[in-house]
Amino acid sequence: MLNQLKKWNTLRNQILFIFILVMIIVLLIVSLLTLKQVSTLLKNNAEKQFQQLAIEANGRMETLYNQINMSSKLMITDKEVQRILTDVDDGKELAFIDRQKLMGHVNRIMGNTDGVVSVQLFSANHQRVLPLGEGSTINQVDSKWIRQANNAKGNMVWIGDDPHDKNNFIAIRRVNLMERQYQNGGYLLLYINREHFYFANELYENDQSSILLDQDQKPIIQNYNGDINSIIESTENILQLNERDYMVTKQTSELTGWTVIILTPVSALTKGISGIRTGIILSGVVGGLIFTICSFFLSTIITRPILRLTKTMQRAGEGSLTMSANVYSVNEINELNYTYNQLVKETNHLIQMVYQKEILRNQSELKALQAQINPHFLFNTLDALHWSLEEKGEEELSELVVAMSNLYRYTITKETDDDWVFLKDEIQHIGNYMEIMIMRFGDRLQWHASIPKEYELVRIPKLIIQPLVENAILHGAGKKAGDCQISVTVEPIKMQGKEQICIHVIDNGSGMDQERLKWVIQSMETGGISSSSGKGMAISNVYKRLQLYFKDISHQEFLIESQENKGTRISFYIPIDAGE
Repeated sequence: MLNQLKKWNTLRNQILFIFILVMIIVLLIVSLLTLKQVSTLLKNNAEKQFQQLAIEANGRMETLYNQINMSSKLMITDKEVQRILTDVDDGKELAFIDRQKLMGHVNRIMGNTDGVVSVQLFSANHQRVLPLGEGSTINQVDSKWIRQANNAKGNMVWIGDDPHDKNNFIAIRRVNLMERQYQNGGYLLLYINREHFYFANELYENDQSSILLDQDQKPIIQNYNGDINSIIESTENILQLNERDYMVTKQTSELTGWTVIILTPVSALTKGISGIRTGIILSGVVGGLIFTICSFFLSTIITRPILRLTKTMQRAGEGSLTMSANVYSVNEINELNYTYNQLVKETNHLIQMVYQKEILRNQSELKALQAQINPHFLFNTLDALHWSLEEKGEEELSELVVAMSNLYRYTITKETDDDWVFLKDEIQHIGNYMEIMIMRFGDRLQWHASIPKEYELVRIPKLIIQPLVENAILHGAGKKAGDCQISVTVEPIKMQGKEQICIHVIDNGSGMDQERLKWVIQSMETGGISSSSGKGMAISNVYKRLQLYFKDISHQEFLIESQENKGTRISFYIPIDAGE
């Protein structure tokens, strides 16, 4: 089995497999994206369409509601109705003939109104005026509706189903007496035929269901036979009812407070997707077949010259470095064949040169090892000189040798893992250096270091202060007759919200005039030397190193102050946590 797999594990088969796999992946991605986009587009368009349909249905319901509202408004504002209710409010007893005339008057108004089956008119004390007979509003509707009618101040209040006749709805509105500052004169009950409210025929297409709810979310009309409570409470656009997905479209009227709900099966919205899916599958099969044939021939054309070149290389592996015959293929294969032939030409030459280069490399390594200097040999020699001078009583020279040994050890050895040292070690190194310089200049050279003890363990770059002290000696004691005082002071300071130390190197040497000082600062910033003799590199070197360690340092933070015949002060800042 393993041998069979190795047999088929060829470059041509791999190229063919990858091409077909990529084609299948691309077709699947395109198909899925296309189906998803088409499905989403159909659903969005259908949702917009049904939302507009719900708006139109809601508008129709508002129109039917307004017709009843206007007719009932004509009734309660009619002069005859207003007169009769005013007489009742005055306590007058209505004659039978007056009520009979009023009945005919109201019937004429009702005759022009669709949907209103009958009306009842009551006085403010709940006594029935129309139709003829005895009765009160308490026997017809609940008292809460009377309170709502009073709060509505003459506007129509929808009650809902007639408890005595399921074919009718009931609405109520208060009658305001216009000649008596709109005080309560009675109530008008409207009995409305249920069939007056109906949905247009187009709402029942595609197995759609429709529901009309009143302001209390109670159904007015519907053609859905299931439980509507889950529909009313749901806020989702897609709802599963009876193991079937429905798109729910809701539209609430601002005028009536009624809500139109349209339920549309999702399957009815995506009928066209099956045809698109079939077309995509057929296109994929035909395209896959064509792509497989083209991939087969393309992989053969690509791999044939590579196989020929491989056989030539196999012979080279056996010891015969023969050149490959020229092939005529794509540029990359031609370039590969040409490169192999060039490799064969160079290989023999390299074989001849390799032994000579190996001998030269060994000789170079030997010379490099011989050229290395062991610093410990120098330290051991200085130690031997120290003991020799001490035995001969040359204590001053002996101490000088010790100082020089410490000076060299600090300078050329790595006592730390990096290029940072403690502040106290740098000051100690300066002390060793000054001990040697005092040997040269004698008592006229004096120096002093002032460091707060709590900052002795602050880490600073190695050899960052000593070059400035050396510079102070060169231009101080070296160019001034008489005593020369050099001091190194460290003081804490807070700049830009960071704790830092300010290091001052001060001498009372010859100093500089302003023109000379500007030239020194300019040389420092440009990286040149600050001495006409060509040796003034200390200031520029220290400033350049500070810039490398602290990227944002400027010449304002490396301050040079000098007065002619009075001395020079150099100050710079280092963050306390810089070396951590």
